[in-house]
Amino acid sequence: MDRDAELFVEDVLAEIRREMEGAYGKAAYERWKSPLFLGKMDDPDGHGCMMGACGDAMQVFLKFEGNRVKEAAFLSDGCGSSTVCGSFAAEIAIGKTPEEILEVTGQDIISKMGTIPEEDRHLADLAAETLKAALRDYQGKRGKHR
Repeated sequence: MDRDAELFVEDVLAEIRREMEGAYGKAAYERWKSPLFLGKMDDPDGHGCMMGACGDAMQVFLKFEGNRVKEAAFLSDGCGSSTVCGSFAAEIAIGKTPEEILEVTGQDIISKMGTIPEEDRHLADLAAETLKAALRDYQGKRGKHR
């Protein structure tokens, strides 16, 4: 590739990065580039899987120690916003009790992220509901289903 083409590509990529950071905020943009807690968890205490209206599927995995989440992980087959929301949902879950997880909302996830494009806000709700599904699975296994 010639130097002019390389400079053009660099400029386009820089503009995309600026637009993404503006749409998501710094914290969510960084998480979009490098999602935390991404991956399947072996032998989770609780596992939830849900499908959003947009067709994105999300899974959340939880491990408990005592009455608190010790580890959390997620998988998503959806867009970048789905991945970011799953990542922040897993982060929020760590250290929480079951009662605290029941209180987590999509807005809590968005607040932790900073912001998200309006058309993708439903993915924060999907992440919160998938987190609660993993909790219900855990409680069901322990005979404490609500």
